[in-house]
Parts: sequence; C-alpha cells; structure tokens
Amino acid sequence: MRIRVAVLAALSAFCLEPALADQPLQSLPYTPSLDLKSMDTGASACEDFYQYACGGWQQHNPIPADQASWSVYGKLYDDNQRYLWGILDGLSRKTANASADQRKLGDYFAACMDEAAVEKAGARPLQSDLAAIAALKSKADLPTLLAQLQAGTADDGFAFSFGSAQDLADATRVIAEADRGGLGLPDRDYYFRKDDKSQTLRRQYQAHVQAMFGLLGDPAKAATAEAATVMKMETTLAGAQLTRVERRDPYQLDHKLDAKGLQKLTPHFDWSAYLQARGLSGTDVFNVEEPRYYAALDAALVHYSLADWQTYLRWHLAHAQAPLLSSAFVAANFDFYGKTLHGVPQLKPRWKRCVALTDEQLGEALGREFVDRSFSPQLKTDTQRMTDRIEQAMRDELATLPWMSEATRKRALEKLAGIVNKIGYPDRWRDYGALQIRRDDFAGNVERGNLFESRRQLAKIGKPVDRGEWGMTPPTVNAYYDPQMNDINFPAGVLQPPLYDPKMDAAPNYGNTGGTVGHELTHAFDDEGRQFDAQGNLEDWWTPADAKAFEKQASCVVDQYAQYTVVDDIRINSKLTEGEDLADLGGLVLAWIAWQAETANQRLAPVDGLTPAQRFFVGYAQWACENDRPESLRANALTNPHSPAKYRVNGLVVNMPEFQAAFGCKAGQAMVKEQRCKVW
Repeated sequence: MRIRVAVLAALSAFCLEPALADQPLQSLPYTPSLDLKSMDTGASACEDFYQYACGGWQQHNPIPADQASWSVYGKLYDDNQRYLWGILDGLSRKTANASADQRKLGDYFAACMDEAAVEKAGARPLQSDLAAIAALKSKADLPTLLAQLQAGTADDGFAFSFGSAQDLADATRVIAEADRGGLGLPDRDYYFRKDDKSQTLRRQYQAHVQAMFGLLGDPAKAATAEAATVMKMETTLAGAQLTRVERRDPYQLDHKLDAKGLQKLTPHFDWSAYLQARGLSGTDVFNVEEPRYYAALDAALVHYSLADWQTYLRWHLAHAQAPLLSSAFVAANFDFYGKTLHGVPQLKPRWKRCVALTDEQLGEALGREFVDRSFSPQLKTDTQRMTDRIEQAMRDELATLPWMSEATRKRALEKLAGIVNKIGYPDRWRDYGALQIRRDDFAGNVERGNLFESRRQLAKIGKPVDRGEWGMTPPTVNAYYDPQMNDINFPAGVLQPPLYDPKMDAAPNYGNTGGTVGHELTHAFDDEGRQFDAQGNLEDWWTPADAKAFEKQASCVVDQYAQYTVVDDIRINSKLTEGEDLADLGGLVLAWIAWQAETANQRLAPVDGLTPAQRFFVGYAQWACENDRPESLRANALTNPHSPAKYRVNGLVVNMPEFQAAFGCKAGQAMVKEQRCKVW
C-alpha cells in the first residue's frame, strides 16, 4: 500500500477557512498536485529534497488536535470524509424517491449521530454478551461463546481470528483460515520490549484495562486483580506469536490441516462446537497460519481457570465495543489508544466517527454515491492510460534486467501480463438486501453489520474465488496490490486532486499518481510478492541464482534504510519496511520511464521556474508532505511496514541519477549517493 496507515485526519487551516471546519462539504475542494506554497525554496534540493518540496506545507499545516499525524493524504481523506458527511446528511433527511441502499445509509448515519440515544443506552448494548460470559459453566462452553463474540464484534481480540481466505497453494479456491489474535496492545513486541518507555506503556495499558473494568461496575480492588489477569494472559499469547518481520514470509503462514489435524493441534478446544456455531459444520480444510500460537492457546486453556477466561472475555468485549457506547467508555478508550499510544490530544468529532463507520459497514453503497458524484468516465480512462504506460515500462525493464536469467524473466513477464487493473470502483456492487438497518438502534445496526459481513465472508468457504471483489471501498484514499489476486487496485478516493490532478500537466501527475501505480506494480515483485506466480499461487518460480541476485539487489535498500532514524534513538526496522521501500523505489523509476514515453514527442517548457523534470520530482515528493507526533512515530516504528515520509522521498532520490541531473546536484551533497541501489 502507498500510504502509511489508515489516515483518520482533521481539517487543515492551510486549505480551508476555519469557519468550514465543522461543516459538511457539498463538493470536493481543489488543491493542485504541485503546490508552490508547499515548497521551501530557501532549502537546497540537493541537501534535503523533502524539506525543499514540503517545508512550506509542514510550516502551514500543524497537526490538528484529533490526529496522530497530518499529511497530504490525510487532508484528502478529510476532504473526502466531509464530502461523504454531506452525502450522508442529505440521505438521512431524504424521504422521497430514495433507493433501498440510500435509506439504509441515511438511517445508519442518523442512528450513529443520535448521541443522546447512545448516551441514554450507556453500557446496555453489552448486557446480553456479558450475561453469556457470566453464564459459562465450564471451559468446554468457550468454543460456542467465542464463535458468538467474534461474529458480533468483528474483533480479533477474542483469543484468535477466524474467517475465509484464498488457499495459498491454489488461488482459485477459498478455504477456512485460522489466525492469531487475542491481544489488546497493537503488537506482540509491546509485551516484551525492555526499554523504559515500553515498560511505562505496559503499566499505562494495565491501568486502562483496570479503568474499563471499573466502568463495567467492578469494585476497584477486583478491577486491579482483573487487569493483572488480562496482562498475564495476553503476555502468554503474545509470546507464541510470530514477529511482523517473520510474517512477511508467506511460507511461514501456510499450514494446511483437516478437521482431525486441527482438533489434534488444540485438543482442549472443541472445534466441532465452534464450527457448528459459525454455520460451518463439515468444513474439512483449514489454513492455520501460526500453529505454534494455537498450541500455546491450547495450553492457556488448560493453565488459566474458567474465571480467568471470563475476566479476559469481559475485557475484550468492553474493548471491542467501547467506541459504540456512552461517552465514559468512548473517553476511556480514547485516553489510552489515542492520547497515550499516539499522543493525540483530542477525540475526533462524532460526525467523523460515524462517516468512517458507515464506510466500513456499508462501504460499497456509500461508494456508489461517491462515484456517481465525483468520478467521471474520462478520469477512469486517463488513469487507465497512465497505468498502461507504467506497465509497459515494467515490461521493458524486465526484458533487459541484467541480473535476471531468461528462465525467470519469462515467468516474470507472464506474471506481469496476468496483472488485472482495478480502477475507481467494482464492476458489480455489493448487495446489502439482507442487512437490516434501524434508525433507532445504533449498536444493533453495528452488530447486524458485523454479522452480515461475517456470514458473507464465511459463505465463500469451499467456493471459487470472486476475482471481481475489492478489498477497499471506493472513497478510500489508498491503493493496494493483492499477490493472490494478482491485481492492483486504485479506488476513486485516491484518484482526486492533489494526488491525481486533471488540471495539471503530465509531469506532476506521473510523479505523484504514476509513482503510486508503479509502487503497487512493484509489489508484485518485491521480497514478498515475488513469491507468488501469475495465478496468485505461492510458488518458487525463481532459479536459485536469480533469487540470490534479487536478495543482493534488495539488500542494498535494506542496508540503506537501516541507517535512518525514526525518532529518538529508534532506527527504521528495514526488514519490516523492505517491501514498501522496494516498491517506493521501483515505483518512482517506472513512473519516470513512463513519463518520458508519454512526453517523448512534446516540447516541454519550464513552469513557475521549475523545469519539467523538476516538476516531476516535486510532484512525486508532495504526496508525502507530513507532520507526525513523536508518539505516533514510535508506535509506527514497531508496527508500520512503511518508512517515515521524509525517507520515502530522500531515500529514493539519492538512488536516481535523473534527480541529480534535474537539480544539478554535485558529488558530496547529501542527495548524491556514491553507491546507488537499483532493483528494477
């Protein structure tokens, strides 16, 4: 993916008047894809290109109080959210000639925005599940209850996660998949790091869990003991999980078992009861991503008492549902996960949370409204042309790559030819007819939405893969490559100014959106994506010599990024960021080649004092303009597979002689690297 994380961002005063800060938008505002005001021309492009391209943006765009970071992507996300707010607000008031999906959207949003009703309900939405947890008679009853809690909350905190996925060995079929889960902190490493900040964070987390038990009505002494129990249990489960770097190897996640094998792996967990409760009796093919985790889970079922498990489930229920409850729960949840973990001072306003939740649960219905209003057929045609150009650039590069043999080259070209481009929105919209939405039942709507999606996902098991399905909703400001689908996906939300700007010439558009297209295309051949073939099957199609040659080329990038500091004394975990760093570099190289081909017969002149080549590179850099809180940088250093924005610009241009020529950079300057990295 191009962006770092899902960006839930607030309004930038640099781009809109403060008076509009809490108003829905009736049309998307315009910001150019190359903005001179965002530059710091007092800085040297050859010493710090990121500062040169983004220094003005950083100065004029302080991080809003409800954000962990603020970026160009975040600004566009916020614009899209305000625009969706306008759409949803209108649909919530529409009484005549509304379609079934429009009524669902309007009623869902209205119920979410009815804060008085949510406040009045308090913790009542938890009561039936809390009663079910309290009614457990023995640990033998856990499988049925876990099935209920997982389906109703869409949360992986209940011991493990379970769903459907393409078979890694046969990408034409969907099988059942059991993955790890069970934690309240963002990653297993949070439980084991020994530095002072990590130890303090664990104490703060335990205090937060204790506070949540207090909101459930538990006395202070009991809540303290319960929080300690949760911490012990989660630490046990975390210790058996693979690291994020280990999970980048798909072979580590491919472990097929039949029902008997699954039961043997966890003899104290009744899978037949669990599967019956999920409507999957008779299922006999499973991919257990981390068998060691399930062995540890089984041991935890034996070691911890029924009371311990009830405590653990009560916490994860409160944690999963807190954003849907009264203000006391929302505030406590935000206090730790927003303020403490990411340094965010202020909770997002309710309209932002409601728009995001509507997009999450009714995303294709909402996306259809977005596309009808903001994504023209011409825009789809233009971005498809750009994508074709960049794919041709990759084809040309593969055909002449000096370190790749003919045998591997043939397979690589086959894979490239098999890539499907999905642009804007799906060809077939999702049917929400089976989802019941009530205007007076916010928590019930969310639960029914979770159940709807759970059943939709589980219904895929045993059926052929639907290759037309999307993994993002159309308004999303992001893009992705799926190695098993072997497709690249660009939602309509990411093809808006200032990322793709129809008013601009090709140079900044190829630098910006072209770089994104090239980035996702390169993921098909990065350290992880290259392990899948043209059909999306996990297969080693490389000769041993070519695999070693790739690893040697890639190690140059890994070694380079390992030298960069994220914050304080924390450096980039470049084995975690390897795939994204390779995709960034490959994407910019491909975008440059494609832009050169697009403008080969054109006479290009400087604009605003920038040559066409300079405009290409500034256009690229300005997608990454960003400000971050130090807490957010620390959290991302552990969990985010993307490098910080500064290095996603400077770390690339030092490897591109075309950049050095464009700006006249000389040997010895910071943006000139003696030993350049080049993979594709």
